[in-house]
Amino acid sequence: MDMTPPKARIADHPVADLFLARWSPRAFGLAPLDEAQVLTVLEAARWAPSASNNQPWRFSYGLRGDAGFAAIAEALSPGNRIWAEKAGALIVVASATTVARDGAEVPNGTHAFDTGAAWAMLAVQAHLSGLISHAMGGFDHDKIRAGLNVPVSFALHAVVAIGHPGDPATLPDTLRAREVPNQRRPLNETTRRGSY
Repeated sequence: MDMTPPKARIADHPVADLFLARWSPRAFGLAPLDEAQVLTVLEAARWAPSASNNQPWRFSYGLRGDAGFAAIAEALSPGNRIWAEKAGALIVVASATTVARDGAEVPNGTHAFDTGAAWAMLAVQAHLSGLISHAMGGFDHDKIRAGLNVPVSFALHAVVAIGHPGDPATLPDTLRAREVPNQRRPLNETTRRGSY
């Protein structure tokens, strides 16, 4: 995968080019993914750090053309579905909201934080594998739960589209205009030393 950062993306401080080169396109090519490619990005997620090594993340996926993919695509908001159903795979990101301690299930206060770390590892591995990934919050939670039998004790966080890069010309005009790497706030807007 090309690790050359887009010219418009400039870090405030030195970081590996990977962090500037990775972004979330919507234009997917129609080349299929095989299960091994999906399992590779999920394997990277598996190695994310987690509090007390609880590993609360859970992933359900479907490859384009199978029933799991169709169930996930059906639950996407119309604005996401128009482009995401062209991806090679769709992955639902969820997490266990409780953890076993001393023989009882208790709330896991870090389940979302830890699962976010796993998603980040997944996104980086997809990029390193020459694939693109795009996480979405626009989906019908009830449809996902019903379609994939997700227990109510698991929080649903996102649906991730993964696949091969495609031609932005295949996107509707409104999305094509947005098919460029976006920027980030300057570090000094989100970071403080010694206080909030």
